[in-house]
Amino acid sequence: MLEIQNLFSGYHGHDVIHDISFRVNRGEILTLVGPNGCGKTTLLKSIARIIPCRGDIRLEGRDAASFSRKNLAQKIALMGQISQIYFPYTVYDTVALGRYAHSRGFLKSLSTEDRDFIADIIRRLGLYDEKDRMIDELSGGQLQRVFLARTLAQNPNIILLDEPTNHLDLKHQVELLRYLQSWVRENNKTLISVLHDLNLAFQFSDTAALMDKGRLKALGRPEAVLDGETLREIYGMDVREFMLESLENWRQTTL
Repeated sequence: MLEIQNLFSGYHGHDVIHDISFRVNRGEILTLVGPNGCGKTTLLKSIARIIPCRGDIRLEGRDAASFSRKNLAQKIALMGQISQIYFPYTVYDTVALGRYAHSRGFLKSLSTEDRDFIADIIRRLGLYDEKDRMIDELSGGQLQRVFLARTLAQNPNIILLDEPTNHLDLKHQVELLRYLQSWVRENNKTLISVLHDLNLAFQFSDTAALMDKGRLKALGRPEAVLDGETLREIYGMDVREFMLESLENWRQTTL
């Protein structure tokens, strides 16, 4: 589905990521983990062709640079970190923007199939009762789900998510990741996401990619990549021991 070879990218002539290579298949969930500033967001932007990069990005065996912007949007969708709202649309109209890549015009040209597709996604993400509200009236967690729904409305083969659980409480984090897991499996899609919570990365990934200082340090099964010594080296603390202590504290409260 997606193959990255010797990728370099950054800003203003300065490389942030260096010589990144990996492959992701259909039906696979790859999670990027690593400290703040290690290049995870830059990597997603490079894959989505939002920022210039050097190296090879091949999508279904074809150079990603050869796709038109609209055709690429039918293949890859990126949801970045949400910081502010520029246009106060309704929830429904915001999600409907995701269908633009598949339509011949703008919102007025949506087909019955488009509208059914949008309504189904809104329902699945628990937003149907909010569909007529303006998005600038929503909580951060609701807004996060709206923008995810807009991204899924593109119905891409590959979805790139930058910290999708931001602003969500624990219940909605788990529900969201379970939904994405089902979406990948049922539709034979590919998901690449950035997660800071290593517990969630461990539970909801087929493959984990550990980054540090713009380079890929480890790639493989989560249980192999997220081992104690590697995490200690990169995060500067004994992450595994901390998690075990936290688990023991939870156990003590149930005694």
